[in-house]
Amino acid sequence: MTPAAGDSATGQRWDPERYARNARFVADLGAPLVELLAPRPGEAILDLGCGDGALTEALVARGALVVGVDGSAEQVAAARARGLDARQADGEALDFEAAFDAVFSNAALHWMRKADAVIDGVWRALRPGGRFVAEMGGAGNVVGIRTALLAALERRGIDGQAVNPWYFPSPEDYRRRLEARGFEVRSIALIDRPTPLPGAMADWLETFAETFLKLVPAEARAALAKEVSEALRPSHCDAEERWTADYVRLRFSARKPA
Repeated sequence: MTPAAGDSATGQRWDPERYARNARFVADLGAPLVELLAPRPGEAILDLGCGDGALTEALVARGALVVGVDGSAEQVAAARARGLDARQADGEALDFEAAFDAVFSNAALHWMRKADAVIDGVWRALRPGGRFVAEMGGAGNVVGIRTALLAALERRGIDGQAVNPWYFPSPEDYRRRLEARGFEVRSIALIDRPTPLPGAMADWLETFAETFLKLVPAEARAALAKEVSEALRPSHCDAEERWTADYVRLRFSARKPA
């Protein structure tokens, strides 16, 4: 999924074709989250950071009435092409009021650094008794990739951390934020999930780390991606050229009291 904050907030651009080619595993691995949500026929559900709608379709297939929001106009167009109700919106400034029985989000919240603003918007969007079920990058997510990226940029005299677009919280951090807003946290945990990639590490970097790559001139980005890939090869690539990303996910289920 992609963030429901404007692309300009992170410098990250979302190309639906590139995303489908290099990141389809994001939706494929979302099935357990759908089961945790357990959508019921006729429920009104907000899919926060719906991307191209691949996982939104799974909610619709359960009979739910789903509205998807995303910050990328291109991804919203791709979701609409599937026949979904998708709208461009800023996930840090949701303007729904008691409109949904549940808010669902997969692999999008870590792109929204104003976590409390997101949680406030979700709270307002939910009806009393509504639930907030989500999975995002958690503490330790892609730590190897991030370390290699920042080191390669530092060798060029560039502070990559200054533009870091990601927020990877610990369970304790996010629980505190949810409870401070009034949510009852039913479950929250980190999940170690090393994830096989469909292609090369350079493809992952192009798809998810554009914010960092853009710190160098366009003609130098391929060399930067190659340097990062070579640094990661011993730990992230096997003898048959199969790459793995060091994912750690934070999955939670919370409820707005009735």
